[in-house]
Amino acid sequence: MNFLAHLYLSKNNKNILIGNFIADAVKGKKHENYPKEIQAGILLHRQIDYFTDTHPIVKQSKRRLHPKYGHYRGIIIDILYDHFLAKNWINYSMLTLPVYASRVYTIFQDQVETFPTEIQKMLPYMVEQNWLASYAFIPGIENTLIGMNKRTKGNSKMDLATQDLVKNYEDFESDFTVFFKELIAFTDEKTKELLK
Repeated sequence: MNFLAHLYLSKNNKNILIGNFIADAVKGKKHENYPKEIQAGILLHRQIDYFTDTHPIVKQSKRRLHPKYGHYRGIIIDILYDHFLAKNWINYSMLTLPVYASRVYTIFQDQVETFPTEIQKMLPYMVEQNWLASYAFIPGIENTLIGMNKRTKGNSKMDLATQDLVKNYEDFESDFTVFFKELIAFTDEKTKELLK
């Protein structure tokens, strides 16, 4: 899953939210350098990624994408699924997405000095461009995919994936809705285990 889903699945625990956010930049056993709840967030992020990458519905979504994306299909699906979470946010949260995003940004800005360097560098762009709220709209997803394609020096062709999104929109949305319900249940259980 991409940023928005990871953050949403952290529920209302600020430290798990932080851990979940910085997890990709914390390699190997370096999570042990953080307080217990942030460690739990980092480990939860890894569990979410494993559950997602091995789930049959996600594999089905990947097959809906053009083969030209190769091993980048998983990243594309993560981003597309964030679109459907953002678009249908009202079904998952009492807060509007702009209010939720603003609260998350404030938490991160207050803690930014404790983040890995690459996350510190990324955060201002995330806030300025309001990535989380922008995911609700296809142009916002397209901008994310264009940025990801630049990071791969154009090899991923991810900038073209909104064409696949539009072509199979209802199927992708159906996949997301069924999968995300299972992911929420899985995450709730794993969070309890990690906080024991």
